[in-house]
Amino acid sequence: MSAPTRPRSRLRRRVLAAAGAGVAVLAVLGTGVAARFGPQVRLDDAVSRALYAGDDRSALHGGLLEVLTTPGVTWFRVLVFLPVFLWLVRRRAWHTVVWVVVAITAIGPLTTAIKELVGRARPAFENGGLVYEGLSFPSGHSSGIATLVTVGLVLAWPRLGQPGRRAAVAAGVALAVLVALTRIWLGVHYPSDVVGGLGLGTAWSLLVALGAGGFPGGPGALPERDEAP
Repeated sequence: MSAPTRPRSRLRRRVLAAAGAGVAVLAVLGTGVAARFGPQVRLDDAVSRALYAGDDRSALHGGLLEVLTTPGVTWFRVLVFLPVFLWLVRRRAWHTVVWVVVAITAIGPLTTAIKELVGRARPAFENGGLVYEGLSFPSGHSSGIATLVTVGLVLAWPRLGQPGRRAAVAAGVALAVLVALTRIWLGVHYPSDVVGGLGLGTAWSLLVALGAGGFPGGPGALPERDEAP
């Protein structure tokens, strides 16, 4: 095995391990929800009640939570990546365009399909889950923000130095956790829903990027900083 091939092989194994972990989290939690596994159901209920912002929360409080949860919605994800998409088209980076578009647009239908499969009702809070007609597991906002963060990190990784990579990962994780928590604070999802959604979005994005050669050295990756025109 040649020297340049070895790091790519290690990277592929790490990506597959991370994606596998995300799929495992989704599968284990989804199975527990579908089977109404007692300890998981009780923990979900207890944490939901402890963190719920309350039916009587003020308009200001509720409005702030709605703003903080917005990065998880589809239109926000598309809006964020629109200038990136246009920049990639200008560079004629078609491989990158394809996998980015697939990753950020298909996560919504995929999440919905899993919701229908599991069939979990939302938390029964008057000003929370009862306001929504959709199902609960996994959280679409959580899978959406995990996709946004993961795709953004994969795209930016070759262009960043080590300090930039650490800062980007920290900021991305913080944003994903914040959006996931807002779903519990708003009373529209259980903890299992948001953790499963984060696992789904992360695994989906990594697998799409890997399949399309979106990691350094692949046809769908951006060039390293030193290689940039």
